[in-house]
Amino acid sequence: MIRRYAAVFRLTLVAADMILALLVVIGAANLRFGQGSGWAADFGYALPDPNLTVAVFICTWIVVLWMHGLYRSRARLTNRGEIMVVLRATLVQIAITLSMLYVFKLPDVSRLLLIFVFPALAVAAIGIRIAVREILVLARDHGRNVRYMLILGANARAKAFADLVESHAELGLVVIGHLKADATDGGAVLERPLLGMIDDLEQVLHSQIVDEVAICLPFAMQELIEQAAYLCEQEGKVVRMPIAPLERVLTAGRLESVDGMGIYTLANGPDRAASFLLKRVLDIAGSALLLVVLSPVLALLAALVKLDSPGPALFRQGRVGLHGRTFQVLKFRSMCSNAEDQLGELTRHNRIKGHAFKLDRDPRITRVGRFLRRSSLDELPQLWNVLRGEMSMVGPRPPLPSEVANYDVWHRRRLSMKPGMTGLWQVDRRNDQEFDRWVETDLEYIDSWSLWLDFKIIARTVPAVLAGTGR
Repeated sequence: MIRRYAAVFRLTLVAADMILALLVVIGAANLRFGQGSGWAADFGYALPDPNLTVAVFICTWIVVLWMHGLYRSRARLTNRGEIMVVLRATLVQIAITLSMLYVFKLPDVSRLLLIFVFPALAVAAIGIRIAVREILVLARDHGRNVRYMLILGANARAKAFADLVESHAELGLVVIGHLKADATDGGAVLERPLLGMIDDLEQVLHSQIVDEVAICLPFAMQELIEQAAYLCEQEGKVVRMPIAPLERVLTAGRLESVDGMGIYTLANGPDRAASFLLKRVLDIAGSALLLVVLSPVLALLAALVKLDSPGPALFRQGRVGLHGRTFQVLKFRSMCSNAEDQLGELTRHNRIKGHAFKLDRDPRITRVGRFLRRSSLDELPQLWNVLRGEMSMVGPRPPLPSEVANYDVWHRRRLSMKPGMTGLWQVDRRNDQEFDRWVETDLEYIDSWSLWLDFKIIARTVPAVLAGTGR
């Protein structure tokens, strides 16, 4: 299975299996012994350390499921086949458990309890796999867990690959259409839009949301493949290349598979799905906690903005996020209500060299707005954007659509990472007036990204905010 999606899928199943196994053990103990002093106390007479024993039992169950291939995509399993594999794994777990009871001489463990536990484990393992996949499918159908793929090629092979990835709804991939190479590239009745020729690739990447590009061209078109792959690399897109068994083997990238079809993947930038999943979990937890803890401060700041000048407390503005997705960023309003109308006459005073705008003394900023910007408190409402998944706590700053429209190709790779409330540029080069150096800093962050780097940036952001060194 494609690694980016397999890692998330596996982690979800592992966590679900562990939680359900614990619930099964607790439920079986309560069912066997009644609602007494607790399941650990019920086991206490039979086990030297009930907590450790249950932990080992659950970990063994996870290992057994893993060894039976139950943490991979159902690409090679029918429903009936998956049920049979779970039942085989349950038999192995029974054998291991009984062997351990014999080896460690623990005859007092209730056999009736075990009769409750093992069938419940099997039912839970089967049920959770059905439920998780249905949830992923439902999420994709409602626009969640979705990544958009462009197919280069309009031949039978390209159509077959598009059908394949969309048949696995748990991958969350939606094919937006095809680009045709030349007059010889065809012969298939396409079920998805033909968006143009490969010469239009750059225009399509800029006008539509594209997360991944699948190159389904014969290796005879090697030069065209290399040009397309290079452009996608510059823009930070993940490139997939389905291959037939006898086709040329590439030395770069990594080999993955879906339904036995080999796929070479060129991931341009961070591609550690497990770390990204944890980053998202931390974003949700952090933004939710801060919104609750800071709610009195947010209410006070909103009141100050309203009292200082006419207009709404919050300012909404369209920004560009991950791979061109647009969203409404939230800030406390720090300018007069007609600030956008005055922008045209102020552009000649822009102190940034490049595709961004910044003034040393912006006349549109209000008194309270000046304090909010200097302390960076105007950014706090973006915690809501983080909670919604449009932004992250750390990442490149989200640009305006008008700025992105003028980007050079290499600038666009900064859009391959979800934008953040703070980032490496804010703590390293906040006063740099060269836009290209801003982008270089963002690309440095993308290329060297890790959770540890995020923690270091957050740690450096806090003193900068307290010192009032903002705009």
